Amino acid sequence: MLLNKLLPQIIADNQLHSRWLNTLSLMENTGARKISASEDPLTVTYIILKHAAEEHRHAFYLKKQLEKTGVELPTYAAQYLLAPGTSKYYLNQLDIDVCRYLKSELNLTGSELRFAAYLLVTYAIEVRADELYPIYQSALDEAGSKVNVKSIILEEEGHLEEMLNQLHKFSPDWEKHANKAVAFETRLFEMWVEQLGAAIN
Repeated sequence: MLLNKLLPQIIADNQLHSRWLNTLSLMENTGARKISASEDPLTVTYIILKHAAEEHRHAFYLKKQLEKTGVELPTYAAQYLLAPGTSKYYLNQLDIDVCRYLKSELNLTGSELRFAAYLLVTYAIEVRADELYPIYQSALDEAGSKVNVKSIILEEEGHLEEMLNQLHKFSPDWEKHANKAVAFETRLFEMWVEQLGAAIN
């Protein structure tokens, strides 16, 4: 994976590392805001509230880790991010791809579409987080960095389990739909990593 090669370069440079942390924080915050936007004001569940709160906490935690790089980045403005265009577009595009698929495949609309998209988009992102954060933590350990993401790794594992439980209830064909969401996400992730590579080399 190209990211394995990029992370040591990123971690070795405080400017790059701070922008990487800020970029991850932006993406966690985008995810939290998307979860909140998909909520039904009357039927929102404990799990959805918990998940949105934890994603917001991850965004805050990553922002806090910035202090350990000695670089201050006040906002999510483009100059404070790595691959800003792709980083901002990633989750929105995944949402669009999944919604199009659900409309054509299951004829969903309105609140049903929003909830199904929440399930599939979040599942695909949790699968990715379960891969990305341990790789990042391993690179941090290797570099002897003070930054760590162990608490995020534990919570993301719990999120994936919760999403699987919800998907089982959503549809007997949940695996087919989940695999489609993962395929959409994989394409976007690969584009994002290419852009990261271009930004630091």
